[in-house]
Amino acid sequence: MNEMVDLAIIGAGPAGMSAACAARACRLSVVLLDEQPSPGGQIYRGIAEARDDRLAAILGKDYAAGEEIYRRFVACGANYRPATTVWRIGPDGLSWISAGRSGELAARRVLVATGAMERPFPSKGWTLPGVMTAGAGQILLKASRLVADGAVFVGCGPLLYLVAHQYLNAGVTVRAILDTAPRENLLPASALLPGALRQPHYIVKGLRMIAALRRSGVRMHRNVRAVSFSGQDRLEAVHWRDRSGEYALECAEAFVHQGVIPNLNMTMSTGCRHAWDEQQLCWRPDLDALGRSSLQWLLVAGDGGGIGGARSAALSGAISALAAAHDLGRLDFTAFERESAPLIAARRRDMAVRPFLDRLYRPAQGFRIPEDEETVICRCEEVTCGDVARAVGEGCPGPNQLKSFTRAGMGPCQGRLCGHTVTETMALLSGRTPQEVGYYRIRTPIKPVTVGDIAGRIENAEQGAQHEQAAAD
Repeated sequence: MNEMVDLAIIGAGPAGMSAACAARACRLSVVLLDEQPSPGGQIYRGIAEARDDRLAAILGKDYAAGEEIYRRFVACGANYRPATTVWRIGPDGLSWISAGRSGELAARRVLVATGAMERPFPSKGWTLPGVMTAGAGQILLKASRLVADGAVFVGCGPLLYLVAHQYLNAGVTVRAILDTAPRENLLPASALLPGALRQPHYIVKGLRMIAALRRSGVRMHRNVRAVSFSGQDRLEAVHWRDRSGEYALECAEAFVHQGVIPNLNMTMSTGCRHAWDEQQLCWRPDLDALGRSSLQWLLVAGDGGGIGGARSAALSGAISALAAAHDLGRLDFTAFERESAPLIAARRRDMAVRPFLDRLYRPAQGFRIPEDEETVICRCEEVTCGDVARAVGEGCPGPNQLKSFTRAGMGPCQGRLCGHTVTETMALLSGRTPQEVGYYRIRTPIKPVTVGDIAGRIENAEQGAQHEQAAAD
């Protein structure tokens, strides 16, 4: 290890950027590593380039709010390393690769702020070209200024309507929205509405987006019960069923979404405690109110520790950074209480809407656990629901043993796209809870890297020594 810092932050979204600002204000040395070429994460992707063009208007005020966090981050003095992949973290620090180089970084504390990912949407035909996640559709817009005209949006959750509305703002046609949120969600969600109204702007924003989509003539189909996609070499049509019958709609692109879940392979690789969250139907790290994990050196902030949205993510990043500064002796208890208390209170208020949204858009079981045995669950290894069912019938006890039975979870995504589906499918088939079934055991490297990537540090060091020797000669 040739570097040592007080705090290493992984991820430059709202949580990571806010954590860096707060840590630097406490005089901590900070290195922030991020895979993307510029700060922002998914929610503020491209914010550095979008400040003066039409994109900010298309994406809305919530996106534009990221500019202030971005400005503070750029000015805070953190050592920012873009286009850098972290492939190992542990109590001694982390390992990284970037542009043909690799290295290691020692850190007294590591803060993981890798955000969320979209929940898998395993359904017949979901591997066809032209079927993408709503988040992918948003990336096309933010990063490449590209949009798909005439796309069909399928699924449920606030992001589905947000991206459809952004496409509408971009001047393209949204062919239809197929909302899969079960009608049965309405009654239990209504009981949580009073709490959500403590933050009414979220409700108002959603209603305005839906109203705008309706005014534009977008076809909306609610209480969709089953979805499949068909085509020869690429998507040609989406099929669905609701209470009134079965339907089909020709289209070349479909954006699917069933909510977001923590992107947890990095925290899983550390061995820190995780628990199944029945409210959000996902695994999440077991954290205290300040983002501390069960490991002394590891903190988690933002949606990677539980879904809360951009505002809560930014607040949690600052809170965790203050906790790290206090734990490292850079902030006494009185100062820590004074700085953290208003942030904790603000985050609690912002999270008031979350139980309502989680219940209203709780994905139906049939969209989380495929009913058709031919549906592919693990896209990397082409493992079907039937393959998993047969393995469970043969006595396979959990996801890690399933790797030996079927190779599920052993592809390049390392279980990111199938982990939750496998857990819930095996739980249903075996009559156990997801907590009892467990998750994949994630090992280093966390992200796919080559031996050459890892050896880049040695190669670069040897080249540097040769240049120094040549200069001396």
